[in-house]
Amino acid sequence: MSEQRVDQNPRPSANTWEEFDVRTDELLINMGPQHPSTHGVLRLVLRTRGEMVLEATPHIGYLHRCAEKVGENVSAQQWIPYTDRMDYLAGMNMNLGWAMAVEKLLGMEISERGRHLRVIIAELGRIASHLVAVGTYGLDLGNFTPFMYCFREREKILTLFERACGARLTYSYIMIGGVMADLPRGWLEDCEAFLDQFQSVLEGIHALLSVNSIFIRRTAGVGVLPAELAIEYGCTGPVLRGSGVHWDLRRYGEPCYTKLYDPYQFEIACFVNGHYPEARGLPPVPSATVLGDCWHRYFVRMVEIHQSVEIVRQAIQKYRATEGPVGSPIKHSHKLPKGEAYLETEAPKGQMGFLVVGDGSAIPWRARARSSSFCNLSVLPELCRGALVADVPAIVGSLDIVLGEVDR
Repeated sequence: MSEQRVDQNPRPSANTWEEFDVRTDELLINMGPQHPSTHGVLRLVLRTRGEMVLEATPHIGYLHRCAEKVGENVSAQQWIPYTDRMDYLAGMNMNLGWAMAVEKLLGMEISERGRHLRVIIAELGRIASHLVAVGTYGLDLGNFTPFMYCFREREKILTLFERACGARLTYSYIMIGGVMADLPRGWLEDCEAFLDQFQSVLEGIHALLSVNSIFIRRTAGVGVLPAELAIEYGCTGPVLRGSGVHWDLRRYGEPCYTKLYDPYQFEIACFVNGHYPEARGLPPVPSATVLGDCWHRYFVRMVEIHQSVEIVRQAIQKYRATEGPVGSPIKHSHKLPKGEAYLETEAPKGQMGFLVVGDGSAIPWRARARSSSFCNLSVLPELCRGALVADVPAIVGSLDIVLGEVDR
């Protein structure tokens, strides 16, 4: 029997598959929550025909902690530890979002030195979160070495956080009115030493992933998310910017938030006019990639790591040059005025919003959170339709979701 040969398109579409005489039944496959590439307790139900995914339905609800209801039974300051447990990979950024939302309701502003300190901590948190995203993404696609590199560097950041607040995962460091405590002696010097050696590590990660031909074939042209569809689904953060949308709340957010980043020089990490913002050690974009695919969503995070390194360097200089206090947390019994405030901040995974409604007591009448991961996850069925089963881990990993934030 002669072997029939066909041109192997690396990414066949649904129409392409119809050209083959493939006779198979549809099959429902449970992917997760035990599958490691689902990153937690996410369960995907895949309806497949052969190797092609006809439909992907995400199921959540295994991790619900009733965090928002708890927020209506404790004071605003006491709710800080619960924000740590939403995006537990970026707890500092969650602390910042809730603290600034309540400060907006109170009409409170912290000192300039306190703002510089918050930027240092928030951008280190962004680096630590993206390192988890990049490292586990390489692991999902069969490359173990970047995972070890990324987690080794993340541990160094967590050691800095531990020296600042005594914790390595759930921090409760950035509080309403200020921070838990000022930085200890020698902390800034150790942070600069970390940033100095980190540059060579980034170049190694680029060599292992960004320009790796196997990684490019697994991600280029896979899970393409057009800009219009990303906006329609409410996607934010690297998922949105990976589709070429020039949007970052650090530049375009509310004045009380952009005031944090106004003194700093950085560009939005987005592919505009044929290139990304320049950074030392940043490789060129492979020609095989398509704007909005998995590779671009990954690469936006790498660009943001480069930029956050430079922002932290600037913030350290400004922090040293500024005199005065860094602010002091309000008391647990501090009463909230009648009214409401909503504020979104640019967290590592996207726009994280917090709503607080006060009724004159110390306990919020309403406390709500708008999850960036939830909205980013909602576009998953669109991205998986017509893809191969083997591409589903690449698509899920490119969204960088965390279920603690999705299922609050």
